[in-house]
Amino acid sequence: MIMNLVLYEVKERIGYITLNRPEKRNALSYELVTALKEAFAQAEKDPTAKVIVLRANGESFCAGADLASLQKLQNFSFEENVADSNHLKELFLKIYQLKKVVIAQVQGHALAGGCGLATVCDFVFAVPEAKFGYTEVKIGFIPAMVLVFLIRKIGEQRAKHLLLSGELVQGIEGMKLEKKTEEFAIKLIKNNSAHSMSLTKQMIDRVQSISLDDALTYAARMNAETRASDDCKKGIAAFLNKENLSW
Repeated sequence: MIMNLVLYEVKERIGYITLNRPEKRNALSYELVTALKEAFAQAEKDPTAKVIVLRANGESFCAGADLASLQKLQNFSFEENVADSNHLKELFLKIYQLKKVVIAQVQGHALAGGCGLATVCDFVFAVPEAKFGYTEVKIGFIPAMVLVFLIRKIGEQRAKHLLLSGELVQGIEGMKLEKKTEEFAIKLIKNNSAHSMSLTKQMIDRVQSISLDDALTYAARMNAETRASDDCKKGIAAFLNKENLSW
């Protein structure tokens, strides 16, 4: 594995793939994605591993994309950003279509792309304090790749709530009428990028009418295009500079 970013071992016919970048909350850098692709390819071929467990070292399961790397990529060409998006697409599709059962063992927060990583697994087991969320809309980005899989798994209505709100959840939450509706609307207005929510809605609509391969190609292009948007640049810069952001 690349610089031991991912560890692989087999015990009792269980192949353990472990994210090993705890100092960066296991953020998905290009190198980490490469190492994960290699690990899943190895696990799939390994005759001693019957079931695969994806887990992580450190306090977080996975914090999502490496935003410092993503900010650098904003200065690259569109074609280079599509290639980088396809790199993550290939990992998600590899896990989703793996010939062996994949279980996510979530010991800490799984956010944005990290939540996507858990989503494409077949089963998820988590400690009660672990928080999940597709938080991309909060920094002007979009959950492009994962929405293709999430809609397939839980349907459009439930996926819309998670993808457009960017809320962190620990379980299924109920909705309460007028007060809750108003509070939720205000929260969306204040916390989320309008551009990101608009694009996410468009994608949720479109990906359901095309094939998985076409949807992922479309998602990779949308992912790359959105990196060049003013909202995404503003959101990532504010996050990295630890500035308060209001939309």
